[in-house]
This record gives sequence, C-alpha cells and structure tokens, in this order.
Amino acid sequence: MTLGLVVGKFYPPHRGHKHLVETARRGCDRLVVMVPHHPSQAISGALRMAWLQEIHPDCEIHLVADELGDDVEEWARFTVGHLGRTPDVVFSSEGYGPRFAGFLGCRHVMVDQDRVAFPVSGTAIRAAPLEHLQWLEPCVRAYFVRRVVLIGAESTGKTTLARMLAARYQTVWVEEFGREYWQAKLVEGAPADGPSPEPAAGGLASVETEAELAARAAALAWTSDEFRHIAAEQQRREDELARAANRVLLCDTNAFATGTWHERYMGHRDAAVDEIGRRDRVHLYLLAYPDFPFVQDGWRDGESVRDAMHARFLHQLDALAVPFVHLRGSLDARLADASAAIDALLAKPFDP
Repeated sequence: MTLGLVVGKFYPPHRGHKHLVETARRGCDRLVVMVPHHPSQAISGALRMAWLQEIHPDCEIHLVADELGDDVEEWARFTVGHLGRTPDVVFSSEGYGPRFAGFLGCRHVMVDQDRVAFPVSGTAIRAAPLEHLQWLEPCVRAYFVRRVVLIGAESTGKTTLARMLAARYQTVWVEEFGREYWQAKLVEGAPADGPSPEPAAGGLASVETEAELAARAAALAWTSDEFRHIAAEQQRREDELARAANRVLLCDTNAFATGTWHERYMGHRDAAVDEIGRRDRVHLYLLAYPDFPFVQDGWRDGESVRDAMHARFLHQLDALAVPFVHLRGSLDARLADASAAIDALLAKPFDP
C-alpha cells in the first residue's frame, strides 16, 4: 500500500490546496495530510482540520504542533516519528518539497508550483478574504463572510430591509424562523416541523376573527424547548446560507434575539437558548427603532410592547462587544444608513 504525504498550514484551505490534495490522493493508496498549527495563528488549527476533513473525507488529516520553524531536516525526522514509517511519496507545490523528500528518502511530486492552475495563496486570502471568495470551498467561505443582523421590536421594517439589502449586495438573506413557527402554531395549535402556511392578505383574518385569534394566541402556551428549537434552527439556517453568501449575509433576527423573546414570553432567560446565541459570529447589528408605523398583519404581538422590547434590545447590545448602528425614520432613511454601515464594514481589514 502506497503511503502519500502532504504537509501544509492550509491557512486557510483554498482551491489550490484542494487541487494539490486531490492530485496526491489519486497518486497513492493512503494519503496523510499533516497540518502544523501554532497558537499565534489567527485561524485555529482545529478549525482548519475540520474544514479539511469536510473537503477531503477520504484523507487522514493530522494536526501537529508547528514548533520546528523552517528546518526541513528536522521536519523530516519528526514526520517519520509521527507516522511510524517513511512515506513513499511527498506531494507539494513549494520549493522546499524536493529537499524535504530527500531528507525523508522518498519520491517527490511537484504540483502547480507556479500557481498557473490556481493563482491564489493563503497570504492573499488573509489580506483580503472577501476579494478571494471564489477560491474557497463553502465551509471556508462561510467563515469569512460578514454577518449582519437586523434586530429590534416588531413592525420596524426589519424583514423588508433584509430583503432590500440582500438585493443591493447581490447576496442571500436568512428569514425569521420564529415567525414561521408562530404562524404554524397559531393556525394548527402545534409546533411547526415544516414550512408554514402562507398568510392571506389580511393575515389570519381569513381563518377567524381578530378577537378569536387573540383568544387562540393567549391559550397557546410557550415552552423553553420551543425557543431552543427556534434558536437552533435559526442558527442552522444562518450557517447554511453563509456558505452561499456574496461577501455579506443579511439576517432577519438571530438566535441571540430569540433569547430576548424567550425572556418576553417566559419571564426569564434560558441558558440553552443564550448559549446558542453566543455561538453566532455576528460582525454588525442593525437596531431598528420603533418610530416606524406599526402594522398589525394578524401575526404580531402588538404595538404596546414595542417600546419595552426595543429598550431591552438596546440594553443588551450595549453590553456586547459587537458594533451596532441605529436605524430610524423612513424606510429609505433606514436603507441608506444600513447600507453606509455595511459599506464601512466591508471596507475594514478582516479580523477573525
């Protein structure tokens, strides 16, 4: 059985790396991809390993400490000790590859050293990741895409703005799963496992009267498990769409906001919901003020709670280490302020 070896930081993995690994995999029976990592590297070795395992499920990904610098001979000795044997062939696209293979006493195969097939490098990607998304696999792309979340009380234009901003930046947006869940719960009186029914022009008025709907809503008790489901599904959808986003992903709410709605309906925070919210990688919040005319579409909680919910969101955003921008006034004014904030975010150097 032929043992092949690829060594690289994959910082981050890109399609040039993919070409190298796929070429190597075709050229041996078993391929080990060795990934040196160091605490000083901004993208953790564990994350790079997870990306490579997803991209190359038929390879063995080994994470090793990056402690030998550029000493190729020392790396050769370490490699034999780590693998328990000498590899039969080393594949690389770097000038040190032949020397490394020579110290190992094995064959070397050079793959696209001049970067003709894939003119990209990890250094270029780290310097300007949003300019090189075409060279990244979806799982890696999702990491670099900027995530912008619209947050605030009901009927403040968030959904309309998310849709308009997605069109402006030619990207995708994440709809609010909690609303979908609530619609199904109101209509069916049961949790939503699939797509919710589409509301008629008058909201739920076509199903029953407004008074009957209010009574039905009051009778439908919430549980913490439902909010955990909503938060987890919201986060899952966000992470999935980030893989397809063009530079920026627009989110009509997120799991962090779900924790505040749990507080509103249950009277207290929920640690499980909040933990899901903490895992979200938000780069910018857009806080919509409740000075926008309230429209009751048959699904909403009511105008009376808007100011209190807004105050709660504002208090929580003040405590976060994530920048946020206030959106006030007309829809056009909100769109202009949101666009200016996103433009400024996209112009910043990337901070992992």
